Amino acid sequence: MNYDFSKLKKSATGAEDWIKKEFATIRTGQATPTVLDGVRVESYGAQVPISQIASIATEGARTLRIAPWDSTHSKEIEKAITLANLGLSVAIDDKGLRVNFPELTSERRAQIVKIAKEKLEEAKKQIRAHRDETMKDLKGKEKAGGYTKDDIFRFEKDAQKIVDEANKKLEEAFAKKEKEILS
Repeated sequence: MNYDFSKLKKSATGAEDWIKKEFATIRTGQATPTVLDGVRVESYGAQVPISQIASIATEGARTLRIAPWDSTHSKEIEKAITLANLGLSVAIDDKGLRVNFPELTSERRAQIVKIAKEKLEEAKKQIRAHRDETMKDLKGKEKAGGYTKDDIFRFEKDAQKIVDEANKKLEEAFAKKEKEILS
C-alpha cells in the first residue's frame, strides 16, 4: 500500500516558489525591477502594479528607468514608490522617472538579512503545517484500520524526507540571497 504525498509535495513546491518571489522583492545594492513588484499605483480609480502602466528597465547598476505610457501617471508612481518605503530615491524628468538605489550601509544590510531570515521561517512554518496535517491524516487512517503500524512508520519517514528536502532547498535559497545582500 502507498500513501498519496502529492498534497505535501505541492505545499513544499509552493513554499519554494513563494520564497523565491519574496526574496526577489527584497532590495539589495543592485537595481532590479522586481523590487517594485509589490508597489501599487492609483490609476483610473484602481490599484495596479507599476508594470501595468509603465515600462521598467535597468539603466545602470543602481538605477532603474520607469517610462509611464501616460505621462500623467508620473506623480502617482513617484508617490507610490515613496510610500512603499523601500529606501529608494525617485526623481521625475522629461523621459519619466529615475529610481536610484543608494549604497547600503552594513547596518541596513544586517536588517535586510534579518527580514530574509523571517521570510525563510514563514516558508518553513508553512511546510511544517502541511507535514503535521499529513501526520494527522496518517494517524486517522491507522485508527480506521487502513494501514499497519509499520506502514505508518514508513510513511512518516517518507513525509519527513520530503520536508527535509524542501527545507534544504529553502536554506540554499536563503544562503544565496544572504550572500547577495552582504556582498
